[in-house]
Amino acid sequence: MSLAMRMTRTFLRTRPNVFVTEGRLREALRQSRHDAPVPAALRRSCHVSTEVVDGHTVTTVTPKSGASGTELIYLHGGAYVRPLVGPHWSIIATLIRRTGATVIVPLYGLAPHYHADDAYKFLDSVYPAVLQRAGHNPVFLAGDSAGAGLVVGQAIRCRDEGLRPPDGLLLFSPWVDVTMTNPGIAALIDLDPMLAPAGLAAAGRDWAGARSVTDPLVSPLHDTLKDLPPTYIYQGGHDIFLPDVERFAAKAQAAGTHVDLRVWPTAFHVFVGAGWTREARQALSDAADHIKSGTRN
Repeated sequence: MSLAMRMTRTFLRTRPNVFVTEGRLREALRQSRHDAPVPAALRRSCHVSTEVVDGHTVTTVTPKSGASGTELIYLHGGAYVRPLVGPHWSIIATLIRRTGATVIVPLYGLAPHYHADDAYKFLDSVYPAVLQRAGHNPVFLAGDSAGAGLVVGQAIRCRDEGLRPPDGLLLFSPWVDVTMTNPGIAALIDLDPMLAPAGLAAAGRDWAGARSVTDPLVSPLHDTLKDLPPTYIYQGGHDIFLPDVERFAAKAQAAGTHVDLRVWPTAFHVFVGAGWTREARQALSDAADHIKSGTRN
């Protein structure tokens, strides 16, 4: 473990964990929060455009020089209840800098006011437009935490509805089962400085809306995971999502889907957002290599 990782993890332990109980999560959600704006540095190096699609903001970021033609849709995490934050822009900026990809950031509606079905309806407008603009160029889906779960759900829909699939999925600490019932979670609770099962399970119920929490479009671990695009997962070992991520990878591989799971044993949840750490740089460099390859393995 790098010194930067150790210091960051220590700092995170000083921050309140809003997921410890459902009550604490509800209290935190009563405080008004807004999506972090596009950083000035990213505006200097990229063309940034914003439009409203079906009532939600979609931001498109294209490098001013070295654009590759590759398109990447990035769905942010936050347990489906919290907005995009600064570290998400850090991840996006690094991927743009390393790949030349145009990144599309759809700000889907958050629970409890919006549900999974609302997000997929929104993506029904966003995804085809990206495909059309990309033409024959590669299109990737990427996301962290809850956003990564939504990425897999969208890939499942592409498969089931006969749509052009993305060329690959890049998943950073994905939330693949909102039930939080995996018995392996218990051993990681004291190691995880950011997450806890009770609040997350409540957020997952809110997100499911009229669907079951085990519906594959809410908890993609419960899909067959057959015939999905090549999937690249970057996971921390001190993250309570690890047991479900390992199940997801094993199930997908057994179903014939190409999955590459890389685990940093002492890293925390969505450690790729801590770009000052060696571990984050390694993970994002590997993800960028897959984007640049633009191939289905």
